Amino acid sequence: MLAVLYVLFTRGYDPDGEPALADEAVRLARLLRELLPDQSEVAGLLALFLFQHSRRDARRDGQGNLLTLDKQDRTRWDRAAIREGLETLAAAPADGPYVLQARIAACHATAPDADATDWRAIARWYDGLAEIHPSPVIALNRAVAHGYAHGPAAGLALLDQVLATGALKDYPLAIAAQADLTARLGHRAHAAALFRRAAGLLGPGAERRALLERADALA
Repeated sequence: MLAVLYVLFTRGYDPDGEPALADEAVRLARLLRELLPDQSEVAGLLALFLFQHSRRDARRDGQGNLLTLDKQDRTRWDRAAIREGLETLAAAPADGPYVLQARIAACHATAPDADATDWRAIARWYDGLAEIHPSPVIALNRAVAHGYAHGPAAGLALLDQVLATGALKDYPLAIAAQADLTARLGHRAHAAALFRRAAGLLGPGAERRALLERADALA
């Protein structure tokens, strides 16, 4: 059931998704939390939803373009949802996959600005998540976190290990992460080419436009 709710929320939180699906996932997660108050993973899932959904009104600019976390107006984040998320997470007695993801989201939600984000804590939470719930996407996110916590070279080294398995072959977000870390190393032309490659693997939509804008800015 938790996995189904996670998919429902993701479909609603997608940049080109239907927000009502995310709203419904939050409602159902709250109901499940009332029915199963002692289940850590239920609390973790609800907290994760609340942290993510708190940013829904700040994810686009006036022209409808996607904004990354560092460019979002944090005064538009839903502080009530963040407080509820923190209270819910504090009541989770054990760290399962959803609780760890919620802890990561809490680091972003509570940072006063992008520069104050505790990337070292995020990297540690991803280390733990990769141990108990390994997957190629978690390995990808872990590499990105380490890239911000310990430098882009460290992130690329971990990302290269993931890409070498072939599990994320032609996965746009993996290529975009590689592009971002490459750009942070100062290799602008190569990073721009990677952003364009990632964009070419996506259909028309906000994510594709955002990647092409990154490529154009680097060029």
